[in-house]
Amino acid sequence: MKIARVTLSDRASAGVYEDLSGPEIERVWAAHDGESAEWVRVLIADDRAEIEGTLRRLCDEEGCALVLTTGGTGPAPRDVTPEATRAVLERELPGFGEIMRAQSFAKVPTAILSRATAGTRGRTLLVNLPGNPRAIGECLPLVLPAIREALRHLRE
Repeated sequence: MKIARVTLSDRASAGVYEDLSGPEIERVWAAHDGESAEWVRVLIADDRAEIEGTLRRLCDEEGCALVLTTGGTGPAPRDVTPEATRAVLERELPGFGEIMRAQSFAKVPTAILSRATAGTRGRTLLVNLPGNPRAIGECLPLVLPAIREALRHLRE
């Protein structure tokens, strides 16, 4: 299965610091899912037009079954991942963001600031994950059963 992991970070894309969130997605996926994956790795700045174009390309041209984003879901002015995601979705699946916020809130009260969402475009599932590697380790396993089920439905 072809999976894209898209890290959205002005500083990581500029080389100010290393992207730790993207590799964490792959690590968590491998630890919790038996299905092998062909990874498409993308690291771009928090630019809405670039994010939208990248998500469309990954869904429509690259044929990714799953696109997992990390970063850009908070309240800062440069955090535009949810807006860019919604712009390319055909159907929103807000339960992904809701359950990640609920789970994370039990550990970190500021988790309610996340605006992460998910949805489908054609036969692709897109899911916004947190930008923090630790939060990815907590949230991705939580939504993996729903990801697997959604992917089954999208393949039909």
